[in-house]
Amino acid sequence: MERTWATYGLGGDGSTATATDRPAATDRATATDTDRATATDTDTATDRVTAADTAAAVGADLHLDLAGPGGRGVRAALTRALREAVRSGRLAPGVRLPSSRSLAVDLGLARNTVADAYGELVAEGWLTARQGSGTRVARRTAPVPRQPGAYRTAPHRVAARPVHDLRCGAADVSAFPRAAWLSAARRAMTAAPHEAFGYGDGQGRPELRAVLADYLARARGVRADPERIVVCAGFTQGLALLGRVLRGRGVSGMGVESYGLWVHHEVVERAGLRPVPLPLDESGAVVGGLESGDGPGAVLLTPAHQFPTGVPLHPDRRAAVVGWASRTGGLIVEDDYDGEFRYDRQPVGALQGLAPEHVVYCGTASKALAPGVRLAWLVLPEHLLGDVVELRRTGEWGISVLDQLTLAEFIDAGAYDRHVRSMRLRYRRRRDQLVAALATHAPHVRVTGIAAGLHVVLELPPGTERSTVQAAAWRGLALEGLSRFRRPAAPPALTAAPGPGDGLIVGYGTPPDHAFSGALEALLSVLPPAD
Repeated sequence: MERTWATYGLGGDGSTATATDRPAATDRATATDTDRATATDTDTATDRVTAADTAAAVGADLHLDLAGPGGRGVRAALTRALREAVRSGRLAPGVRLPSSRSLAVDLGLARNTVADAYGELVAEGWLTARQGSGTRVARRTAPVPRQPGAYRTAPHRVAARPVHDLRCGAADVSAFPRAAWLSAARRAMTAAPHEAFGYGDGQGRPELRAVLADYLARARGVRADPERIVVCAGFTQGLALLGRVLRGRGVSGMGVESYGLWVHHEVVERAGLRPVPLPLDESGAVVGGLESGDGPGAVLLTPAHQFPTGVPLHPDRRAAVVGWASRTGGLIVEDDYDGEFRYDRQPVGALQGLAPEHVVYCGTASKALAPGVRLAWLVLPEHLLGDVVELRRTGEWGISVLDQLTLAEFIDAGAYDRHVRSMRLRYRRRRDQLVAALATHAPHVRVTGIAAGLHVVLELPPGTERSTVQAAAWRGLALEGLSRFRRPAAPPALTAAPGPGDGLIVGYGTPPDHAFSGALEALLSVLPPAD
């Protein structure tokens, strides 16, 4: 019995062999009608699939070892091979198997043979068959054993999915404007020139850069020109591009806020720059240390709404950091991750408007639309543009043209503005509901930061942060403490101000509308009592 591969499945061992990799003598599925091998199965030869069926069969590879012990016939071998693939976990619960006709084509067997094997495994409970859904691997409550040798270290524990999720940093993806996005995609595909589907240039599609320049100038006060915009696959890619370019220009360090996302810290390090944390207080990042002799040559800031503490950069410090960049030739990287969402007043304009030649403005669709869109943009000073574009053209920084064209049409049609305004009202209602509930049920817990963005910071009594996060986990509530976002200590010259104390970061943007009330009740139940 030969070892063979069938299309339409997934090879658990990473094999990508196809029907053309098999010896010609055993490749019965690709023979012509006059050249097919004589049927050796107990079924009739007239039940075998034809070469025309084979020509229509396409798919991924499924490795099946039919050369096992027993010698009881091909159907028994096929049944045993499929059962073992499910038992070992190589075919995961829910995976759809090829139809009996398709699998018969690839194995060179009679269709009835495959159908009988499927039927036996359905009866045993390994597979399920449902009209319109095909044959699938059955879902079982018992854990599927790992393949031998899959892990040599301690078993990996997979965290259970939380009942409620109030982690920060994410938008309500259930509100993604699917219908409007689909309409924009259709219009964009209809109007796109043929050349749009080529490799493109290193800046991104001109259609998207043009509408972004208009939108950013109008909504965020950015002094943008389409020729100075570079489109990226998310903010982290843009930060990595900038880090590589700065390192190539001899910059050795980048100032980063002492509380922030660890992934940004790591991106800076991987680019070859030394992260230099700047302390934070109620006025935002303390930027005075940038003037020291060993200060960094660039700084990454979230001036409109510091993440995660929620404070804006004070006007005096905005002027001070722009003055530092002008005097020293330093570069400010402005992360405007949620600048459209300000609820108590008009959003603060972008820092880039004060000094376009010393600030790189970084915007993203992650908060306004969804992280899965994977689109961001850099508005660059003239002196950086050439190097960033050249690096972007090297091939490792690719980005979907179709998504760019769709977003361009989405913005140009006004759908982006409408969605942002709708989500601004939704998030404001949630924040108001959260603040009101705290005032009623936990008045000793203070909300800090401005009314903006998709999260709030709750100030906790000293020493209670860790126990509160643990209590939330026991209740099935995903929650993050403020200390999780603290960066390592920096040199004394840059750490004169004390950092925040114990606190929680509550992401009210994450849950869908129907789940927010339950998540809020769970939060109130785990907050520490008043002293």
